[in-house]
Amino acid sequence: MTNEDKTIWVVFNGEIYNFQELKEKLEKQGHQFKTKSDTEAIVHLYEEKEEEFLEELNGMFAIALWDEKKEKLILARDRLGEKPLYYVVFNQNLVFGSELKALLAHPLVKKELDLGSLAKYLIYEYAPAPHSILKDIYKLCPGEYLVYKNNQASVKKYWEISFDKNPENLTKDEYLGELEKRLEGAVKKRLVADVPLGIFLSGGLDSTSLAYFAQKNSSKRIKTFSIGFVDRSFDESEYARQAARFLKTEHYEKILEPKDCLNLIPQIADFLDEPLADASLVPTYLLSQFTREKVTVALGGDGGDELFMGYPTFQAYRLDRIYQKIPSWLRNYFIQPLIKNLPPSFNNISFDFRLKRFIAGSSFRPEIKNQIWLGSFEPAQLRDLLAPSIYQQIKLNKIFEDIENYLEGVKSKSIENRLIYLYLKNYLQDDILVKTDRASMAVGLEVRAPFLDYTLVDFINSLPTEYKLRGFKTKYLFKELMKNKLPQNIVYRPKKGFGLPIAKWLKNDLKVFVLDSFSESKIKREGIFNFNYIKNLLQEHFSGQKDNRKVLWTLLIFEIWLEKWR
Repeated sequence: MTNEDKTIWVVFNGEIYNFQELKEKLEKQGHQFKTKSDTEAIVHLYEEKEEEFLEELNGMFAIALWDEKKEKLILARDRLGEKPLYYVVFNQNLVFGSELKALLAHPLVKKELDLGSLAKYLIYEYAPAPHSILKDIYKLCPGEYLVYKNNQASVKKYWEISFDKNPENLTKDEYLGELEKRLEGAVKKRLVADVPLGIFLSGGLDSTSLAYFAQKNSSKRIKTFSIGFVDRSFDESEYARQAARFLKTEHYEKILEPKDCLNLIPQIADFLDEPLADASLVPTYLLSQFTREKVTVALGGDGGDELFMGYPTFQAYRLDRIYQKIPSWLRNYFIQPLIKNLPPSFNNISFDFRLKRFIAGSSFRPEIKNQIWLGSFEPAQLRDLLAPSIYQQIKLNKIFEDIENYLEGVKSKSIENRLIYLYLKNYLQDDILVKTDRASMAVGLEVRAPFLDYTLVDFINSLPTEYKLRGFKTKYLFKELMKNKLPQNIVYRPKKGFGLPIAKWLKNDLKVFVLDSFSESKIKREGIFNFNYIKNLLQEHFSGQKDNRKVLWTLLIFEIWLEKWR
């Protein structure tokens, strides 16, 4: 889209939620609009504000804007990273796109595995920004823009996560009132659509709250969508049904058979440009596919757990403070061996699984612990996993460089705020939002995240810690807001991940596929991994001696990706 004299051009992916207000203001300043599109507001806003135009936008977006007069290209990404943007600079050329495969279509862009990103993927379960899994191809980070002029690229920030935007010391009731106003406003903005719209409803606090405010602000019954599983330890469809009945939504539900998921797994790399070992990608895709049958836009609850300290790992930090006070000889020679020898259960987030993840991170400092708890391999395992020629090229001291870089800006903040910051900068932007965007866009569904409205994010981040995590009670203020609006068992139910029975499938339904993916000839031909180490991981898992679901799934997804894109 262009301006009147065709000197400003823009290509754009996403939604600008405040474009009507921007349009009205710009029209008063003399700008003429030819369309009703939010894209046109970007063009005219740039004419008024130049690079500062990004500060005015409330939305999810990846933008490329060409200024003909100044011979300047601007690439920009939304504040929290809902929409992707890749780029590569070489030989005075800039190539960019929403997907890695768009860049790879250029004949001069090389497909070379970045070994540093590979090492991080094996630990994080994703390749963290700004790097991608391919060498010299980068991801523009959220809240940043790139200026390309005179064959030179420079990256700048236009927004940063802050814990100081609302310094007023309010009463609890005032905080509650402000939270309700901002959350309801964020939902209302995202209900504006000229196509059918619905809500992802899991029956958890986040999604049910969104459905509550959506239904409150809609003149007709809101459509809600959920999926369930035959395996009861992974199924939460009962809560979704209860929430839908309570809110009187028009509810749609699908119970998945194992074959629904299993048939999809070999195809994951078709819509996943980089390896991502979050197994919830599969049900997210299937939920998106099911939802797309009825609507074109859906609201999702991404961001609520990161902002309100809703993950069990936040509680684990407080437990870890107690655990670290136990004498080291007692921890190292009695407690940890006892936990490691607990018989494995292959149920969803079983007790032994949680304990084993807990002690895996116990020797790391607090900011790194979370990555170990959430991730897959531990750094020490890479020596045995990787082929010697590959391992020699890995710089182990760079594994957590992204975390160290992020911490530079928040080192003066409390440990709780540093952890929230890292969650938003790592897990949310490079795992959760990638998963949601790739899975939904693969079926033509647009997913909007009200919790990531930046005005709401700024407010929640400014809350005192005790309003998020009070003792071991997560999401304290949020639950206080919703306790008289929703059923108590939904407000106070424990966090349940959107998981799959991967551990069981690796032993049974997926076994033939897994053995083929990890065949000795294939692994040795690729020259990346040590086959004997993988063979041992498989034997331990198949025999029930150990639950190696996390590491085997991480390797499997990488092998599927490598087969497709190498």
